[in-house]
Amino acid sequence: MPAENQSSSSGFILQGFSDYPDIQIPLFCLFLLIYLLTLQGNILILIVIYQTSLLSFPMYFFLCNLAFLDLCASSVSQPKLLSMLLRGDNTISFGGCMTQLHFFLSLTCAEFVSLTVMAYDRYVAICNPLRYLIVMNRRVCVILVITCWMFSLAEPMSHTVLISHLPFCRSQAIDHFFCDPSILLTLSCANTFSIQLLTYVLGSLVGLPAFALTVASYTYIISTIIKIHSATGRKKAFSTCTSHLTVVSLFYGATLITYMRPTSQYSSTLSKPFSLLYTALIPLINPFIYTFRNKDFKQQISNKTKIKRSH
Repeated sequence: MPAENQSSSSGFILQGFSDYPDIQIPLFCLFLLIYLLTLQGNILILIVIYQTSLLSFPMYFFLCNLAFLDLCASSVSQPKLLSMLLRGDNTISFGGCMTQLHFFLSLTCAEFVSLTVMAYDRYVAICNPLRYLIVMNRRVCVILVITCWMFSLAEPMSHTVLISHLPFCRSQAIDHFFCDPSILLTLSCANTFSIQLLTYVLGSLVGLPAFALTVASYTYIISTIIKIHSATGRKKAFSTCTSHLTVVSLFYGATLITYMRPTSQYSSTLSKPFSLLYTALIPLINPFIYTFRNKDFKQQISNKTKIKRSH
């Protein structure tokens, strides 16, 4: 058996933003505001779409899934971060760390798959509009969402199990605000080459097909939009894609820059800002990008507001 896993009993210490002791309370207020707005925005999406006729449209069905995914993703690390900033509670148990690690990897994977499914949805809607509701019927939508979640929860399991069996004997301090897989590998005194290789293999198996399918979808979409003779029609068609492209660019850019490089080149100084982007800011801005600019969604909110006022 390898060297005793010293962290299995005592856990880890998340350093978070302890380098800035004078601004812990301002940081707490900032991240609390971000978290509350994230919860409010995504819960509002779920309520409005569920209680209106919008749920019958595939695009909004997938938006519901994305909103729920963002609620889960923001809750993986932010509650612990808020506790660290307010109470100085920087310790996390070994089991808690591994649980956080697994759900972080799973939800990141789910985001990749969900964004790819939404790109395909836009492709069918724009390139084959007459068959859109036939191709993207309710049964297909449900199967795609269930497959997304099953695959995303199962795919990182081997990664989590392998990391949980590593001996962590170099340090218990994680220079991050959550159990980042790259830092955990650097804390182990065992040879982690096989796990790093697995990271690239699994990342490639998820990221490359997702990226290729997204690019292919938008290649056909842009080609179709260019052929539309009406300037108004081109503008309307492209407006349905710009929101998705914005989120895809932010999410892919942040995750690839952070993780698709050797562990020896890992920098927590660079990682923390990018990690905040995809763990806190993207779940916050998704509601604004996707729905609060959408005429149908705003109309539904307006109708619900008028009904409440009339009562």
